[in-house]
Amino acid sequence: MPEVILNGPAGRLEGRYSHSKIKNAPLALILHPNPQHGGTMNNKITFALFKAMEERGFSTLRFNFRGVGRSQGMFDEGEGELSDAASALDWMQEINPNAPYVWVCGFSFGAWIGMQLLMRRPEVEGFISVALPADTKDFTFLAPCPTSGLFLHGARDDVVSGESVKELVGVLHEQKGIEIDYREVEGANHFFHDRTDELISNVHDHMNKAGRAGVEIPVDLKEAA
Repeated sequence: MPEVILNGPAGRLEGRYSHSKIKNAPLALILHPNPQHGGTMNNKITFALFKAMEERGFSTLRFNFRGVGRSQGMFDEGEGELSDAASALDWMQEINPNAPYVWVCGFSFGAWIGMQLLMRRPEVEGFISVALPADTKDFTFLAPCPTSGLFLHGARDDVVSGESVKELVGVLHEQKGIEIDYREVEGANHFFHDRTDELISNVHDHMNKAGRAGVEIPVDLKEAA
């Protein structure tokens, strides 16, 4: 996967991009966890999501938010990072003008940024949000949530309350026209230690059922567990 340098609102953004061999492939943008807690585009979950979308035939990009790695700028409490994500999506669309749709995948802080991005970009048709920080961030902006997607949470997450995510899912379930798939991974903590394969199996299972989600990947959740 080639290294790419994008023009972001605070300077250059460092990324890794995989261009699909499928003509006019859909796009996937992968967003990493909180930079203030060591989050980078090379985070294990971020990388696993990148590989999963690449495997499904998406043209896929992960990148470092401002101030991380070789990306310029400074941490901006989420506002600037949302602008970074929008610029990254713009970059992908410029080189893939015929891409039919976009999926956004994020882990923790990246999931929060991703949910904000899909509110602003109607071309986003699906999302994967892992360990969504529903107890520390305000998600009232999802009114209404414009598209369906997957929330994945570790049953033993001691960083983000599972009840806060379930409460948000309950609110979103009341909205018509979208479907929210909420799944807990048994035995998984916030970072899905020793549960990454099971996490990705759930991602593929959700996307196999979602339609317009790239190449179907055979998956056996029982074997993965």
